Amino acid sequence: MKLTRIHMDAGHFVDAEGRTVILRGVNLGGDCKLPYPDGGTHHPSDFSDHREVSFVGRPFPLEEADEHLGRLRHWGFNCLRLLTTWEAIEHAGPGQLDQAYLDYYTEVCRRAGEHGLYLFVDFHQDVWSRMTGGSGAPGWIFEALGMDLRRLGEADAAIVMQQAYDYDDPRPRQEERYPQMCWSRNYYYPANCILWTLFFGGRDFAPHFEIEGQNVQDFLQGHYLACQRAVAERVAELPNVLGFDTLNEPSCGFIGLGMEERRGINRGAELAMPGLSWSPLRALFACDGNPVRVPVVEVSYLRGNFVDVARQVANPRAVRVWLDGHQDPFLQERVWGTSSEGVPVALKPDHFRVVDGREIDFERDYLLPFLHRVTDNVRQVNPEWMIFFEKDGNTTFVDPALPEGLPERTVYAPHWYDLITLMMKRFSPFASYDAIARKPVLGQKALLEMYISQLSRVQRTPGWAERQVPLLLGEFGIPFDFNGGRAYAAWAKGDHDARIWRHQVRALELMYDAVDALLVSSTQWNYTATNRNDPRVGDGWNQEDLSVFSRDQQDDPSDPDSGGRAITGFVRPFARRIQGTPTSMRFESRKGLFTLEYEADPAIEAATEIYAPRCQFPDGFEMAAVGVELTAEPDAQLVYARARRAGPTKITLRRR
Repeated sequence: MKLTRIHMDAGHFVDAEGRTVILRGVNLGGDCKLPYPDGGTHHPSDFSDHREVSFVGRPFPLEEADEHLGRLRHWGFNCLRLLTTWEAIEHAGPGQLDQAYLDYYTEVCRRAGEHGLYLFVDFHQDVWSRMTGGSGAPGWIFEALGMDLRRLGEADAAIVMQQAYDYDDPRPRQEERYPQMCWSRNYYYPANCILWTLFFGGRDFAPHFEIEGQNVQDFLQGHYLACQRAVAERVAELPNVLGFDTLNEPSCGFIGLGMEERRGINRGAELAMPGLSWSPLRALFACDGNPVRVPVVEVSYLRGNFVDVARQVANPRAVRVWLDGHQDPFLQERVWGTSSEGVPVALKPDHFRVVDGREIDFERDYLLPFLHRVTDNVRQVNPEWMIFFEKDGNTTFVDPALPEGLPERTVYAPHWYDLITLMMKRFSPFASYDAIARKPVLGQKALLEMYISQLSRVQRTPGWAERQVPLLLGEFGIPFDFNGGRAYAAWAKGDHDARIWRHQVRALELMYDAVDALLVSSTQWNYTATNRNDPRVGDGWNQEDLSVFSRDQQDDPSDPDSGGRAITGFVRPFARRIQGTPTSMRFESRKGLFTLEYEADPAIEAATEIYAPRCQFPDGFEMAAVGVELTAEPDAQLVYARARRAGPTKITLRRR
């Protein structure tokens, strides 16, 4: 299938024929964060092999590519957010790029185009690296910075599953050792805060810290950008490659904090995290090998906020994370010190908040310049590429405003989740909690209104319409093992009826109803080819389990739907390409009624293209429109609509 390039016009994606394009896709895939084949967090590891690992085979071996890509196309997806990581490319050492992996990744991109799938390259990270409980940066970085990656968990500088989890314990869930979804706390923990501060602000906050003759910021960003450039040069000529995501879920680290302030507690524009609540002063003191008392926070639904509930001694064994002969760069800058009584002292209380007498702003002063560096880097290879931009994930919907001065052809690609469903793995269509408005939500109608309200915060930001920046929801989705994994238990007992997924279906329907209502493009998180129904495994990473596919549920390999989870929740009709400008799109799943309204432009010769999946219309559908020539291709699950007159146009598909 030959794809032509998509461009941007007046805040919309537009194809070569002039049709408005809605991109509906999936992140591929959740296990791309991990070495192949046995790099998943359900395997114990001390990371001693970090230079010898390989990511060839993520998201799947090439011999499986047609199966998985064909399934995604069958499910109506027309776009991929295709993951890669800095580690996958440069794991062997500084400047040692894995050419075999680059060959492999390029071939996956090419084959995606053969299956009619556009994609954008996602340089993925979560809480910096596998060695700090996430994914992204290679292990040799720690040695270059003078940090001992083996000591981070022991010093309470990071929560790392391979260091916290008891692999000999038969219980898959070990809440006392490794609480579910606890990995995200690492954004506020010492190791991540140190690393992100150096990555984004090393020149300002550690000006004397040099590696190989460069300031630490230039060293880190330079290697990151070189890896992006290597991928860009491989995929430059592929028409299905739309562009690059700058950096998945960037974090500000200590930037913007006073030495005694804590992220998520002292600042209203951030979501708080449960667990240890670190200030820069206490974090740096602990990492230098000192026990320290740190506040513990938990959510209070009564107060609608996170509150301090206790104090805990962190790093009780006085483990120092710096290698022998290396010093904390912020200690070297005399940002902090220790009193004669052994108490940490802030010598420069505003060091991370004020630079050259001016109060700094992370987005304006650090994230935006980085965005321009990424843009210049990849557009030297292909000037036509779009740039997909994300803010710090913990501020995206609390503070939705975009910084001034975005590069041309920037797509805003934030991530959005129902935080109660995601973090607590619980879902009820009748009651939830709005973590942004901080109030309870009762009833399905109110839940949908909450979703629409949260997502539309971005579009309601002053100046959004004037900027004409397309919105693509880069991540959203559900943990399929929510509510105690009841659906998995039923499946294991032999109940393979679709009803066991009814709550997952309803959760996804509500999310896609909101996406349709706002007419935004999206890439759901995620499709993992190696997913297992095992709560110890899931997507293979920190016990997350958000994949729409699992091998454990594949009864019939000849059926592309087999292995899919709750498919009627996300496989649903939508307009891929519109002969004009869409004004409304809605699917009423109970009625089996799809409605598209748009301002038709007959000067565009190509027809509107609607995906009409068999799983929603098993016995076919009735089509209706006025002034439109309608043609159905059931085998392709497509409807074509060619308007003959300009103006408001309405098309309906109704289940028979």
